[in-house]
Order: sequence, then C-alpha cells, then structure tokens
Amino acid sequence: MIYVFLATGFEEVEALGVIDVCRRAQLPLSIVSVASERVVRAAHGVGIEADLLFADASFEDADLLFLPGGMPGAENLYQHEGLREAILRHHQRGGLLGAICAAPLVYGRMGLLQGLNATCYPGFEPELAGAQCTGKMVEETEQFILGKGPAAAIPTGLAIVRRLAGADVAEGVAKGMLFECNESCAG
Repeated sequence: MIYVFLATGFEEVEALGVIDVCRRAQLPLSIVSVASERVVRAAHGVGIEADLLFADASFEDADLLFLPGGMPGAENLYQHEGLREAILRHHQRGGLLGAICAAPLVYGRMGLLQGLNATCYPGFEPELAGAQCTGKMVEETEQFILGKGPAAAIPTGLAIVRRLAGADVAEGVAKGMLFECNESCAG
C-alpha cells in the first residue's frame, strides 16, 4: 500500500501527478489528510478530498510513504508529530520513503538522509542535513525516491511504479501517458 500524505499548502501537481501514475499502474494507494478535515487545500487553492484522516489510518501495511512538496505544505507535514513517528517506524523497518520538491526537508530534518544522495527544490538543500544534493530530477537510494520539483512529478511516479511493480509496468504506464522516459525515469 502506498500512502500519500496531504497537508494544507501542498503542491497540487506533485501530489496528483504521483497519485495518477501509481493508480494507472493499479498500485493500491490511499490519500491521507494530516489536517483536521478530509478536504485539504493545496498551495493554489484547490481542495482535494483525502481517502482518510491520519488518525483513522494504520500504516503497518505500507510499501511506501510519500510526501508531496509545496509550501507551507512541506513545513506542515514536518510539524505533524504523528507523521514523523510513522516515518521513523517505517524507516526502521527498512520501508520505502518518497518525497518531492520541498518535502525531502522532512527526512533531512529527521536525519534520515545522512550520507545519501538526494534531490530537492533548489534552495532547500540546507534542509537535507548530511545529504549529497545532486540536483537530479529523481534521485533513488535503497530506501528513498526523491523528486526535484513539479516537473519531476511524472518521473517520480514512474520511479515508484518501477520499484514496486517492475520496469515493464512503468514503461507501459509511461507509454500510455505519452511520456518519453529518459535518464530521469529509466532507472
């Protein structure tokens, strides 16, 4: 199961691009609101209805926890203590974590990116404590799939699909979307 966490001020394209790609691949996915309501307002005023509230979810079945960027969305994600605890438990179990744009700051501030290659929206590199920031559109390590920003939403989604469902499925989704996979998503 993939869990995508929405906080007030998230970047629409980063969340919905990844959600769309993963659902096209028929990967099980739930959208989780860390706000007090199921409808979460994005950075540009779009309201998205989550499948469930954070308090009503258990993440023990998670294959991937994913954080979309945007501001103040990424900061709001970091401020959610329950989410940080869920991330830490998932990381300690060896689970896969994803983020895009400003949201890698959550993992960076938690010290989870120490010594790893990472990417983020330009200007957020200081938030990725101890990481080697590469500036790539998508950066993958054993436990992380990170995207640089809004333009990386589709490649990040395809990287997730490739990791969880295989290269053939990712290539099929890309082809169906008329997306030309290059070094940013080919693995």
